[in-house]
Amino acid sequence: MDTTTTSSRGLLDTGDPSFRLTRVPVSAGLGAFVERFWMTSWDLPPGRSAAVTLLPHPCVNLVYDSGQLMISGVGRERFTYTYRGRGQVFGIKFRPGGFQPFLGGPVAELTDQVRPLSTLWGSSASVFADELAGAAGQDELISVAERHLRAHWPPPDTEVARVGRIVRALLHDRTVTRVQDVTERFGLSTRTLQRLFQRYVGVSPKWVLKRYRLHEAAARLAEGKGGDWADLGYFDQSHFIRDFTRAVGMTPSAYVAACARNEAPLSA
Repeated sequence: MDTTTTSSRGLLDTGDPSFRLTRVPVSAGLGAFVERFWMTSWDLPPGRSAAVTLLPHPCVNLVYDSGQLMISGVGRERFTYTYRGRGQVFGIKFRPGGFQPFLGGPVAELTDQVRPLSTLWGSSASVFADELAGAAGQDELISVAERHLRAHWPPPDTEVARVGRIVRALLHDRTVTRVQDVTERFGLSTRTLQRLFQRYVGVSPKWVLKRYRLHEAAARLAEGKGGDWADLGYFDQSHFIRDFTRAVGMTPSAYVAACARNEAPLSA
């Protein structure tokens, strides 16, 4: 059974081959709430800069960047990160719904927000950041992160598992094309489903479904396979083009042309 609740898609383009992305599975015992660790790194000549654009997943991340340890809520819009010189960013990607037990309140309060981890963990967040700053390499970064996660590990929450089952259906099952398909399959009213996602995920189930399908569309177009909008749950082509253009920033045909110019999405 595929237990993933996010894909490896969503990194739309990178204009420089020096940009590297690594994804690492979590250790046993952490997978109930955490999807994976990730690290980006780059090394550019002096005076040069480049950028990478992301179409975010419905996940909360803890991000260590430039000495700061931040809570990054679900971002609903595409995000461009500009980098220069030599550097790296380390992150912890929680499963959709997986950060709520750490937060204790509605994850929707974090949507489109970036906040210092210290607002949640107090002074221990500074200790966490200091230890990450002193870590020598990826393995040590992950060791530090796992130790601090375990120190703040919340009690079990069966709702996270239920959210995970629903999200897996949205991600993997192509017969799920509407929110009504979800309510019927999982025996939930639309209102209950909406409240569950507002508290645990931070965005609506309709948003999650659309985002996963747009990730898939971008990947297909980048690979030259074309965008079958009907297979992605759209009832008309104009609706698909409108949603894709708004999310990605260019029409599907323009995106194909950009990929052909070696401005292709990076997926790992």
